[in-house]
Amino acid sequence: MLLCVERWLTAPMQSRDGTQESRNVGAPQGGPLSPVLANLFLHYALDRWLTVNHKDIPFCRYADDGILHCRSEDEAHYLRERLALRLRDCGLEMHPTKTRVVYCKDSRRVETHEQIQFDFLGYTFRPRRTVSRNGRPLLGFTPAVSRQVMTAMRQSIRRWHLTHRSELSLDQLAQVLAPRVRGWINYYCRFRGSEFQPVADRLDRAIIRWAMRKHKRLRGRKMRAISWLAGMKRKQPNMFAHWCGRGAFSVGAMGAR
Repeated sequence: MLLCVERWLTAPMQSRDGTQESRNVGAPQGGPLSPVLANLFLHYALDRWLTVNHKDIPFCRYADDGILHCRSEDEAHYLRERLALRLRDCGLEMHPTKTRVVYCKDSRRVETHEQIQFDFLGYTFRPRRTVSRNGRPLLGFTPAVSRQVMTAMRQSIRRWHLTHRSELSLDQLAQVLAPRVRGWINYYCRFRGSEFQPVADRLDRAIIRWAMRKHKRLRGRKMRAISWLAGMKRKQPNMFAHWCGRGAFSVGAMGAR
């Protein structure tokens, strides 16, 4: 197995014009084995090191992104220095701008700091107004889908060019959209699902434009098309994945506390 990995790492890289370039270090970007090897390397270089040397520091890592939860700012800066030395010993370095010390501000942590939010795995963690289990309003440090992801989803909807799919029936259109939209909802609506509503509204507007192009009686009549869509929601509330029965999204468990 080790021999196979070594041969793969040292195999020459061939460009589109057929020329080959010899390699003796690193893994080719985009190679199928590259993320597997990177994950194995970080498991021993980082995860095991943290577990052995900093047992009291909770951490989470996905690929080359990670979060370490410290109890104080001094501890965070100390651990950052230690982590930089450890990665340097392993031939790696932390990203100079993406690596930050963030203050998790909420109702219990009320100090003022410059950095009070961060993005991780498509979610933005920051202070948000929430409601306690007793119904009292409070400030919580909670996740919700990030603005960058919301922008990417809206751009994806635009690239689908739904108005050009007039050969589809409404049921077929719903089936075409379902896998991607259901994937978005299952992942990004896990916490504070109400934040997804602008994307759902964008999908509805795309369906309205599709209907105005497909049906002559709706062509050029936007208000009539809006009424038509509202009627379809009442008749078949589960047709589209983003309608969710009532056309709204419920706040997840973490966002409700």
